[in-house]
Amino acid sequence: MPDRLRVLVTRPEPEAGQWVQALAARHIAAAALPLIAIGPPPDPEALAAAQARLGEYAALMFVSGNAARHFFASNLALALIQQPLEAIKTRVWAPGPGTAAVLGALGVPAARIDQPAAEAAQFDSESLWQSVGADLRPGQRVLVVRGGEDGDSAAGSGRDWLSERVRAAGGAVDFVVAYTRGAPEFGPDALALARHGAARGGPLWLLSSSQALRHLLAALPGQSWAGARALATHPRIAEAARSAGFGQVFECRPALEDVAASIESQA
Repeated sequence: MPDRLRVLVTRPEPEAGQWVQALAARHIAAAALPLIAIGPPPDPEALAAAQARLGEYAALMFVSGNAARHFFASNLALALIQQPLEAIKTRVWAPGPGTAAVLGALGVPAARIDQPAAEAAQFDSESLWQSVGADLRPGQRVLVVRGGEDGDSAAGSGRDWLSERVRAAGGAVDFVVAYTRGAPEFGPDALALARHGAARGGPLWLLSSSQALRHLLAALPGQSWAGARALATHPRIAEAARSAGFGQVFECRPALEDVAASIESQA
């Protein structure tokens, strides 16, 4: 592996490869080491049923770019959301600019997308709610599109902070799983790269998921992380890395510009 390697990108594919390319364009040498494997939804019929009912919802909330990609894998859903505004009033909520960019690339009109303010301290459900909460009316329904882990039901599992806010405002929430998240298969090369990241002076871990960190720890049981450095894109992920024993943990927002600036500051 190259000595100049500076960052290990742990996002699932295809984001990991896209981030490696984006960092390379900023002269930051990175390698993809996805710590989450993306699979099909556990209940395709439940997903199709949710897609067919888009007009019943005041908003669709996508927890990630992968949620958007897999939800709109069927042209049916995309065709519905692209109907004239007078035919379907559904808004599309994104927790941050990354998910919003994926939605735009999929063909969702920018005028339909709501996301946190550009100056928000974090890109997450709390910041999103600050942008959309005042517009939600009692009786309106929101569909949360998210991932699930192996064994989850069609509703999936995840942090329910935003759904609690919707209900408190008099709204109703439905859930649907658009994909599954699981541990990747770690071959010899991946394990060698992970051990390189555990060594003092090794590349910086770019962590965007606490679940990804759990997969890493499970792949290298007994590994000391005292010499490892991590850049976490949310305080909850940073706390998980510190609890795992990472020697240095830094935090930044998940936007590319913030990540790149933080990496450069660690040089």
